[in-house]
Amino acid sequence: MIDCNKILAIAEREIEGTDLFTVSCKCSPMNEVELLIDSDTAVSIEQCINLTRKIEAEFDRDVEDFQLTVASAGIGEELKNIRQYRKLIGSSVEVLLKSGVKILAKLDAADESGITISYTEKQAVEGKKRKVEVEVVNTYSFEEIKYTKEYLDFK
Repeated sequence: MIDCNKILAIAEREIEGTDLFTVSCKCSPMNEVELLIDSDTAVSIEQCINLTRKIEAEFDRDVEDFQLTVASAGIGEELKNIRQYRKLIGSSVEVLLKSGVKILAKLDAADESGITISYTEKQAVEGKKRKVEVEVVNTYSFEEIKYTKEYLDFK
């Protein structure tokens, strides 16, 4: 069976010095390998093809047969890397907390301890009959978050 750690090590070595970075690597028992990469700017098809060729050149197909897919982390994918969070600062995100609360918000900050998001919500204000929209800013640790995804609003 192909070792994902070896695939990741080769990929890291090949993309060193670029704005590309690895997100995840999954290996199935059938030797189907999926390597997800991302970039601080954009990932091109040519970059995926070149990385695939460089990784495949490190293995002997006569010894072990495998299927390798190198792809860009998609828009609807969960964020797994702090660089992905930092890339999306100022953008809209969907955050699902482990408590079950889903929040659509703007990502204001991200570091190793967690994220800061801002959003508007209607809250009861003393002296007002109706709820008023209030700007809310919250910080959540990664332990509180089930997932975070980039959110695209098509309205």
